[in-house]
Amino acid sequence: MKKIELNSKNKEDILSKLLKRSTNDYSEYEKTVFEIIENVRNRGDEALFEYAAKFDGCSLNEDSFCVTEKELEEGVKKVDKELIGIMEEAASNIERYHRKQVRQSFFTTENDGSLLGQRITPLERVGVYVPGGKAVYPSTALMNIVPAKVAGVDEICICTPADKEGRVSPVVLAAAKITGIRKIYKTGGAQAIAAMAYGTKSIKKVDKIVGPGNIFVALAKRAVYGHVSIDSVAGPSEIMVLADESANPRFVAADLLSQAEHDELASAILVTTSKDLAERVEKEIEGFLPKLSRRAIIEKSLENFGFMLIAEKAEDAYEAVDLIAPEHLEIVTKEPWQTMTKIRNAGAIFLGTWSSEPLGDYFAGPDHVLPTNGTARFFSPLSVDDFIKKSSVISYSEEALKKVSKKVEAFAMAEGLTAHANSISVRFE
Repeated sequence: MKKIELNSKNKEDILSKLLKRSTNDYSEYEKTVFEIIENVRNRGDEALFEYAAKFDGCSLNEDSFCVTEKELEEGVKKVDKELIGIMEEAASNIERYHRKQVRQSFFTTENDGSLLGQRITPLERVGVYVPGGKAVYPSTALMNIVPAKVAGVDEICICTPADKEGRVSPVVLAAAKITGIRKIYKTGGAQAIAAMAYGTKSIKKVDKIVGPGNIFVALAKRAVYGHVSIDSVAGPSEIMVLADESANPRFVAADLLSQAEHDELASAILVTTSKDLAERVEKEIEGFLPKLSRRAIIEKSLENFGFMLIAEKAEDAYEAVDLIAPEHLEIVTKEPWQTMTKIRNAGAIFLGTWSSEPLGDYFAGPDHVLPTNGTARFFSPLSVDDFIKKSSVISYSEEALKKVSKKVEAFAMAEGLTAHANSISVRFE
């Protein structure tokens, strides 16, 4: 990890460069993604079966494309019962947390007969993308499906790649069963996003697509946005630990490494006013690395996007957090609650020594789908709100409209919209 001394003179220049994590030109990927989307849009299931053979090495047809009840039960039997129990408890925590986010419609009335309100309606259909291939993510299934169900979404489907034998990961099947989802399609990549966005014979067009994926999935979501809604175009994972001299360097090191292992573009940043802490964290990282299975990935991540920012003053450290706006922020200071009041921008905030970031990834309850690449300045975590829509409701009586009719007409005429004014005045001729 690179050590950088942060002061009022250099911080803005340094911080503006920290999370520029990819200098790649994605045009080469975009061309492929657009071709896949158009192929699926025009040829539907036939194109999906061809891509399954090409990219996943499995042979699928209309009979084997959707996971059957038998496949689901057989897959779940392969999962350790203790793990299933843990996943069930995690799902319960996620549901309990998200139930607190549920909004209600409201209506207000006046004596003149006017009524104004807001109607909350859940989305009808949602598609959840669950990555496969190098790693499997049952937690992704739980974190995306449970809030949608709490919101009241009518239909939810999962798209996830199958292996060469045409089987879906047993732990993903277990997560699906826990949430009650039975529509599980064996397709991944940009082709899965296209199928959910435009619909095929097997997969109904959805209203919204959620869930993370590789660069092809991210670009496909961006390409179909507007035709359907999406959660976000997520970037690589990030963690920032804001710590003072009271922090345990071994714990801090372990938490930084927990995100660096995601991939080579993941970012792990320590911000501290203690040079001594930074040095001790560095030693702990060196001690952990030989024991970790994804050492090569971690080392590449830390080499490119691992930083230790040593601030002259606490205020410089707080400003660093807000400028970077990290996906995950751990605050490990003497008074973490007080420190939190100094911070404006972060996707998820973990307070104190015992609130390690993986707790949020899997179990605590708040969603782990979070804004990345500085977008925590204006985006929020995935929530129940992502699976509802709001309609304004307006109802006026004759008396209520007459009272304001001349004002509305005047406003319309000021904009030169005579037909607008006429639609009011005609009622009182």
